[in-house]
Amino acid sequence: MAYNFYLDGVLLPIAPSKLQTKISNKNNTITLINEGEVNLLKRPGLTEITFDVIIPQMQYPFASYQDGFKPAAYFLDKIEKLKTEESKFQFIVSRVSPKGNLLFDTNIKVSLEDYTITEDAKNGFDLMISIKLKQYRDFGVKTATITQQQTNEKAVAVLSTSKSREVSKVTPKTHVVVKGETLWSICKKYLGNGAKYPEIAKLNGIKNPNIIHVGQVIRLE
Repeated sequence: MAYNFYLDGVLLPIAPSKLQTKISNKNNTITLINEGEVNLLKRPGLTEITFDVIIPQMQYPFASYQDGFKPAAYFLDKIEKLKTEESKFQFIVSRVSPKGNLLFDTNIKVSLEDYTITEDAKNGFDLMISIKLKQYRDFGVKTATITQQQTNEKAVAVLSTSKSREVSKVTPKTHVVVKGETLWSICKKYLGNGAKYPEIAKLNGIKNPNIIHVGQVIRLE
C-alpha cells in the first residue's frame, strides 16, 4: 500500500514512516456536594498531527514528484510560507492499493503550528523536518453597523448585525488541467471543497486520483 502526503496541495516526495494524531477532549470533571464527581461533556478539542519527513536534496528512484524533481529549497519555501502567512490549508494523506485504487484518505483543514529542521550526518545532504499541525475549524463572523434615527428629543442608536455571504459562482461543466494542478485543487476552486475529489475521480474514470496530466479534460458535473 502506498501513502501520499499533501500539504496545501503539494505532494511530499517521501512519505513519512510514522504519523501521530492526537484527538483530545475538553471534558470537565467537577465535584458536587451530594453527588460526588461528575463529568461535564464538552465538544472535542482540536486534533493535533505530528510527523517527521525527509526532504531529499537529490532525486531518488523511490521519491515521488508531481511535476518533476524539485530541490529541498522548494519545499522549505512552501513550509515557511504556510507558517509566516498564518494561513489555513488542507492536509491530505491518501492510501492507495498496489493496483492504484484509492482505499481511503485523511482530509483535514489545518494550520502549521511549528516545524523544526534537522541536519544529521546519517542523512547525508538530506533534511529531516519535524512538523506539527493543528486542526482548523471555520467559524462565523458577524459585523455590526450603527445607524442613528433623529427624534424630537434625542438620537437613538440602532445596532444591526449582518453576515457576509459569498457571491454565488457558476460552475463550468469541464476544466482543462494546467501545470501544477491537482484533482484536489480543482475541486477546491470550482466546487468549493477539495474533499470532493474522489467523486470527480469516479465521474471521470480516474483510477488514481493523485495522477492527472496537463491538457486532460476533467468533467465537473
